[in-house]
Amino acid sequence: MRISARVDYAVRAMAELAGTGAAPTKAEHLSAVQDIPLRFLLSILRELRQHRLVHSVRGPEGGYFLARPADEITLADVIRAVDGSLANVHDLSLGGLSYPGAAAALPDVWRAVRVSLRQVLEHVTLADLAQGQLPPVVRERAQEYIDDVRYPPKPAAGGRH
Repeated sequence: MRISARVDYAVRAMAELAGTGAAPTKAEHLSAVQDIPLRFLLSILRELRQHRLVHSVRGPEGGYFLARPADEITLADVIRAVDGSLANVHDLSLGGLSYPGAAAALPDVWRAVRVSLRQVLEHVTLADLAQGQLPPVVRERAQEYIDDVRYPPKPAAGGRH
């Protein structure tokens, strides 16, 4: 899965809204706090509003706020709103996908990828992000990545080897 700037910005903006509570938050504030270009953010917020993940209020006290409680909105919801399906192959359904010859087993790999993504993205809510409390399956997967010897930690800034 490639995480586009659009997805990254959408999730960061939504996490910020989850952390600010029920009061409307101006797009300019979200843009500044999360370092997201304002015009790009406004486009993303429009999509999130169309998918009923955020509401907006006009006026001097207006802004954006979550349409549902933060613990009811998953990262998968946000990603699907701005980027479509979590994992697709040439925009085909994975259910009936088949390949000939030596690639015959490949559809099962794509199905496993989709299930793995869903296991993470459908279990992390905006509340989890805002509170810094990720579900155990996510913490375990993140630790697996950290422990993988192919990805050694980078030295601290200004430090020497």
